[in-house]
Amino acid sequence: MAQRFRIPGGLTGELAAEFAGTLILILFGCGVVAQVVAGGIGDHDSIAWAWGLGVTLGVYVAGRISGAHLNPAVTVALAVFKGFPWRKVAPYALAQLLGAFVAALIVRWNYTEVLNAFDPGLTIKSQGVFSTLPGNGALPVGEWGAFRDQVIGTAILLFLILAVTDVLNTPPGANLAPFVVGLIVVAIGMAWGTDAGYAINPARDLGPRLASFLTGYEGAFRDQNGYPYFWIPIVGPLIGGVLGAGLYQVLIGRFLPARPEPVAEPDVPAQRAGV
Repeated sequence: MAQRFRIPGGLTGELAAEFAGTLILILFGCGVVAQVVAGGIGDHDSIAWAWGLGVTLGVYVAGRISGAHLNPAVTVALAVFKGFPWRKVAPYALAQLLGAFVAALIVRWNYTEVLNAFDPGLTIKSQGVFSTLPGNGALPVGEWGAFRDQVIGTAILLFLILAVTDVLNTPPGANLAPFVVGLIVVAIGMAWGTDAGYAINPARDLGPRLASFLTGYEGAFRDQNGYPYFWIPIVGPLIGGVLGAGLYQVLIGRFLPARPEPVAEPDVPAQRAGV
């Protein structure tokens, strides 16, 4: 039987872990976008790899304490399909949002000179450092196309997260699951980043969006067309996460063998005597 550990601090400890893990994720994620977009160092692949590594490191930080959701879409999907307590959903999401918000403030502060030199008016030109835009602010993708993209991208994310963390499936050994989850995010970034910048995480988008708005980006809640875009990277991932987790359960989860029951040794006198 697997040993169970009591987490000191209970829910407070879990929320601290979600805050810290999401903070690490966004420090690397928004940090690399600032470096590439405003600093001119690196390219799209730099962004995809840094976001994936940010996820990996954030999961290693928080995994033992909270399960390292780092994403309200993950938290909601686990509540729907995996028995995660609904009473914890809102606190987890708030901790994730705060972690993303604080991390974005740090990135904004550290890159102040670079951002001001690149975009003195703090406009749509550098807004994508912190939050996503349809077509990455330049390509002809409408708001509903971006919504569709967020549903699909987050569905892929949750389907694969469940696949690699399901102990009844073939999960990675040697504590490599966080690394593999990071690779999933790298792959999504490389294949599904065009239409909407692959937010696939409401906290990842809303937290930095709030931080940028409070530090001078007056148009942070709107896209390049003036549309109030902020809701799309929130609602799309929440729907997509539930769809992806549900598809995993329908296509894979229900066909996996049940966990084998532990077999008790026969209570035979000769065996007790070591014969």
